[in-house]
Amino acid sequence: MTSTVQEPQADGIDLTGRRVVIPGGTGAVGEGIVRAWLRAGAEVIVPSRTAERVAEFTDVLGDEANLGGLHFVVGDYTTFDGAETLAEQITHEFGAITDVIASIGGWWQGKPLWDVSEAEWDRYFVGLTTAHVAQVRAWIPRLPQDGSYQLILGGSATTPVPGSSIINMEQAALLMMRQVLAAEVGEQRRVTSLVLGPVATRLRHRVDPTWVSSEEVGLATAAVAAQPAVSAVDLELRSKADLRELLQRLTGSSDSGEAGEPAGRPGDSTEREARA
Repeated sequence: MTSTVQEPQADGIDLTGRRVVIPGGTGAVGEGIVRAWLRAGAEVIVPSRTAERVAEFTDVLGDEANLGGLHFVVGDYTTFDGAETLAEQITHEFGAITDVIASIGGWWQGKPLWDVSEAEWDRYFVGLTTAHVAQVRAWIPRLPQDGSYQLILGGSATTPVPGSSIINMEQAALLMMRQVLAAEVGEQRRVTSLVLGPVATRLRHRVDPTWVSSEEVGLATAAVAAQPAVSAVDLELRSKADLRELLQRLTGSSDSGEAGEPAGRPGDSTEREARA
């Protein structure tokens, strides 16, 4: 006997008129976020460090219908100065940005914490956290009150993974960054995160049918952006069941067609904080 997993859906998310910057958009998860926002009618801007990567990514997206709404800028967005320079360039060239989705990350595994080298620490902790803080410095002051700043995090932010201590610590630091950032901006900005489990991407050869796809991660970010009441919250997205629940609450997409309560409002902290 075989079982099927119901694919989550959300009809009617319209982001026409919104302009989003997606640092890390050329990555495996970022690709799905880019696709989802293009399909929702948004103008999408993806920074990349090399023109070669832009060319490769453009080929990957060749089947998308709304590529006229996709733009690239080339430059190093992972440093404070680089992120600020690109933010100035982007706003000058394309206009005001309404949303930012930081999908910057990487994976490292293989050693206990006491065997970690300084080079590994600098690359996977200092480098990645610095890249995220650089985006915050560059974009938070430029976003409108009804825009959104969203972080894409992994389950390692809350669940220890032996042999991946650097990533655990980096992701946990970013989760706290989201929370303190929301406390500092109050109701003047919307700041959220999605805490993901394993994601089915184009690059994975074997996936579990319960995993969300990169496009479904993008769908969740679009739903968050479209719901002005959602802010100051960390949303768990470890499975398709989580996604169905989230979309039902944000958009009313369910078998019954009834809309749920928004998943978070200013002052909230986490969604299922203790869940592993």
